[in-house]
Amino acid sequence: MHFAQIVFFLSLTQCLCALPQHCGTGDNVGPCSNNAAVEEKPKCTELNLGYCNNMDYSRTLYPNILGHRTQLDAESGPEYLLLTVLHGLLNGECSPDIRLVGCSVLAPRCRGDRAAKPCRGTCEELRRQCGHAFEAIDMAWPYFLDCDRFFASTEEGCYDPLAGLKARQEQSFASLSPDEPSTIIQFTYTTNGQMYGLLKRTAAKCSHIAQVYSLGRSTEGRDLLAIEFSRNPGQHELMEPEIKLVGNMHGNEVLGRQLLIYLAQYLCSEYTLGNERVQALVNSTRIHILASMNPDGYELAAAEVEDSSDRDPNHQEGPLMNGWTNGRGNAQNIDLNRNFPDLTSVLYRNRRSRHYRTDHIPIPDSFWFGKVAPETYAMMKWIRSIPFVQSASLHGGELVISYPFDFSRHPQEERMFSATPDELAFKHLARTYADSHATMSNNDTDRCGASFYRNGGIINGALWYSFAGGMSDFNYLHTNCMEITVELGCDKYPTEAELYPEWKRNKEALLSFMESVHRGIKGVVRDMDGYGIKGATIAVRGIRKDVTTAEDGDYWRLLNPGTHILTATAKGYSRVSKRVRLPHNMLKAGVVDFVLKKVPLEPDIDDHFFPMADSWERFDPYNQFERYGVVARGEEGLERQEKPWWWNYFSQFSFSPPTWLLRNV
Repeated sequence: MHFAQIVFFLSLTQCLCALPQHCGTGDNVGPCSNNAAVEEKPKCTELNLGYCNNMDYSRTLYPNILGHRTQLDAESGPEYLLLTVLHGLLNGECSPDIRLVGCSVLAPRCRGDRAAKPCRGTCEELRRQCGHAFEAIDMAWPYFLDCDRFFASTEEGCYDPLAGLKARQEQSFASLSPDEPSTIIQFTYTTNGQMYGLLKRTAAKCSHIAQVYSLGRSTEGRDLLAIEFSRNPGQHELMEPEIKLVGNMHGNEVLGRQLLIYLAQYLCSEYTLGNERVQALVNSTRIHILASMNPDGYELAAAEVEDSSDRDPNHQEGPLMNGWTNGRGNAQNIDLNRNFPDLTSVLYRNRRSRHYRTDHIPIPDSFWFGKVAPETYAMMKWIRSIPFVQSASLHGGELVISYPFDFSRHPQEERMFSATPDELAFKHLARTYADSHATMSNNDTDRCGASFYRNGGIINGALWYSFAGGMSDFNYLHTNCMEITVELGCDKYPTEAELYPEWKRNKEALLSFMESVHRGIKGVVRDMDGYGIKGATIAVRGIRKDVTTAEDGDYWRLLNPGTHILTATAKGYSRVSKRVRLPHNMLKAGVVDFVLKKVPLEPDIDDHFFPMADSWERFDPYNQFERYGVVARGEEGLERQEKPWWWNYFSQFSFSPPTWLLRNV
């Protein structure tokens, strides 16, 4: 528990002392009465309930709608305690709406000699708007906000507890200048918990185009939570390219993490507001955003910055320096960008062999005998499971775009130009981001020690510095995906004042990079009956790197303008070639479909000596890392239910713990 939460918790214990028990579960939850058999006549009294004193009325009634007989009963129960802490638990989301509606049940308006019930429509709208906020912290919707039990219809004479708030908000909105930005983003740092909440709330607000899903867990059990934007979230659509953006691979390089959180909010808001550019992008692309690949490392880095905030400002620590290493690795102190299978070395060893494929290189069995981080394992499964076309990994420490290969073709050379077969396409990808960035490609931009001005802000990774086991090389050699590394600036952990300027510098670059996936060619490889062929190969003459078709036979091939000869092949089918010309002014990918005819399958000697297609499917062959996905179970074999972090707020008081707040009870 954080220090601020502990102080807040202790302050609550001082004011909540003699607390009565609450009885019941589920729909029957309510306060216990010592005189249940005696029916009290409701009595109006002055409203004097701390958190409810700014309601639009001044008199309430007891017993209230929930059955609390006195103000002390209401003030001492878990319902009131929940209202006092919700602002903090939900990070301000739905405040003060949730408190005002809750108070309208806990301290209802007195109308004559009876309680006036709040409007059911107000409750239902509140749940639609705020249900996701409770889901984000794994909390059930409070029983006393059950719209059917404790609220009334307009015909029954209800009142709207939010009427005054809505009037004040409309007055405030009317005074806003039309020139002010329509999408409002809070440019501050977010804790891991706040990040999860923001992403889940964003997905809930834009559920028609977004969803969140988990890749797995970090070493310390934190969620690797991704958010997806698409016209049909959760589904791969035929010929719709898939792209991923990954941040915070090194825990102390935090700017990319924040930019991706802002990007998710931006896409949701601008799509809803009718931004045609964003709508066209989301409707034609499946976008996956993983803001933090290393949440454990971020915790270490954030703690270091917090600890250094009281030190001598002349001392070279804090956000600017951050030790340059604190939190870089995961909780096991593994550098995740050195932890992937070194397929580049495999390629270099076999590149002179005419039979050896240079794409979809399988993971050597020897890799699984090393130390594989849970984060790496989750990323590898993710990369293999979705037909990503292109990707960007956001880092910090320099201002430059690097692209594969990251490992030098000569092991003794630390800085040696080491091109992939797709050198021209990679340079185009890198140029797209660098040229759209506010300052990255400028020759007069201050750098962080390296000289990239001659290159316009892009460089081959191995020419900059060589390392093995990187994620970008793995993407390229194991799948169809082409990934660049975006170094966002010298400052790995900039101050909050720099977050908005950095967003302005990078927003156009991020949008342009995502749009650039719609170039080159795409299409479907089908058989004579019209069925898509999974695993067919698309080769481009002169580029020794093939791509393969996805589940339904669709494929994407990033290519620069020019004339290309494409060949589609598949086992048991004929070979078909086509000549394609891509003009310089193409704004979207050209469609090139293939129809292959079945032919008798003849044994291929290469399949005996080079059985790569089969061994590509081998993943964690000895089940050594299967535990990363295993659910913890108790003594009786039942799944163990961990209490959420906020449970301590309620479990220390004399009333029965409010199990109605637990989602799985």
